Amino acid sequence: MKNICIVVGARPNFMKVAPIIRAIEETGRERGLCYQLVYTGSENDPTLEGSLFEDLQIARPSVFLGVDCENLNELTGQVMSAFEHYLQKRPADVVIVVDDLASTMAVSIVTKKQGIKLAHIAAGTRSFDINMPKEINRLVIDGLSDILFTAGISNNSNANRGGTELSKVYMVGNILMDTLRFNYHRLKEPVLAKGMRVKEGDYLLLTLNRKALLADKENLRCMLETMVEQAVGLPILAPLRERAASVVKELMGEKIKIQPSFGYLEFGWLMAHARGIITDSGNVAEEATFYGVPCITLNSYTEHIETVKVGSNVLVGEDADLLAKSMNDMVGGRWKKCAIPDRWDGRTAERILQIIS
Repeated sequence: MKNICIVVGARPNFMKVAPIIRAIEETGRERGLCYQLVYTGSENDPTLEGSLFEDLQIARPSVFLGVDCENLNELTGQVMSAFEHYLQKRPADVVIVVDDLASTMAVSIVTKKQGIKLAHIAAGTRSFDINMPKEINRLVIDGLSDILFTAGISNNSNANRGGTELSKVYMVGNILMDTLRFNYHRLKEPVLAKGMRVKEGDYLLLTLNRKALLADKENLRCMLETMVEQAVGLPILAPLRERAASVVKELMGEKIKIQPSFGYLEFGWLMAHARGIITDSGNVAEEATFYGVPCITLNSYTEHIETVKVGSNVLVGEDADLLAKSMNDMVGGRWKKCAIPDRWDGRTAERILQIIS
């Protein structure tokens, strides 16, 4: 049997490995594959709500490395040490990593030092801003990887431009779409805070998480005030985690309806039925494109340009004027036509397993 070690560094990664886990469980024995799921964080991580693994229909990780650290350099060192000890006890034939976190880079370095084959899902993403810590992570992870699984043509081009051999790069599609298609008919309408009810298409959805955006409070206040003004009476629902919720409440009081964090299927329902979505998350923008919901991204770049070129996404950076113009179109029903990008067909996990096996 070929032993695959799947490593996850943060909550959003689980959505991207779930289809692979389900595929291995369904056909792994026939392919000669088995797996172990490793989480670099703590077993008590508050972002891993109890319903997450039930919603994704996968088991909880069998191993938690237990690293919980704010400083990225310290985190990198601690994950490297913990993962090295793990591999010494449980050798693997292939290690699969996802995205571009510091923990992902740490696992990638240890994997190659141990002489183990490394496969990177969502490879070839670039901002071309070397001052971003994640950009450094991307360059290191892709540079070390033996197999680079990309979501689209632009990601292929980025990987090749960096000197990666063509034979290592496979455009398998967007793995997140496998999860969205699998769960589409399982979405759950959430119970909102304080008995609040909304009608489908009669609310806007806001998510915020990016540290740089939250740190510049004066500009953020201007952006939030623009959102309220341009919403023209539509409620803005904001299911935010602790830090973001605290900042938004400090700046806007009750003008924005801060909600508790929802489970995966409930949050998916809110996205699928919103009039529009405002976010700083690349994953949320991808999901909005899948659902065909207008999406404004509060960033100047996106890892998946397909969401802008053919999807529902528009980039406004941190510019309140651009935000106002886009929200006017969003609320007024004048959004651009969008489509589903190539290979967002829900078969990415199958392609990945064919290549690995």
